[in-house]
Amino acid sequence: MSWLVFALLSAISAALVSVFGKLGLQNIDANTATAIRAIIMAIFLMGVVIFEGNLGKIPGIIGEKRTLLFIVLSGVAGATSWLFYFMALKVGKVSQVAPVDKLSVVIATLLAIFFFGEKLSLVNGIGVALIALGVIMTAWY
Repeated sequence: MSWLVFALLSAISAALVSVFGKLGLQNIDANTATAIRAIIMAIFLMGVVIFEGNLGKIPGIIGEKRTLLFIVLSGVAGATSWLFYFMALKVGKVSQVAPVDKLSVVIATLLAIFFFGEKLSLVNGIGVALIALGVIMTAWY
């Protein structure tokens, strides 16, 4: 059940990104704000790695070309997600942008089924469908 605790903490943190981001974007360029946010995140995360004593693991990860490729692709995908998210927050309402952003849950689930052969239970499938329905309702009503 630790995954659930971490997932809930992630959701709370992501909610704060929306609120703090909207407050911080009042009179500035969204892409510049995203770049500053990324620098702050990199510094913070390097601090976590150093605190955990994992700095020595970096060369091993860099040496694994396939792993590094997917980490790079994940980083680029995350960066574009942030760019688009902050652009949307700049001009839209948090109460609409944040839920639409969660369409990523539906897309990730479909990709996991396709690429990893993951199976959904009936309850999980209904939950994912409800997320999709909620996104539609939020975006258009």
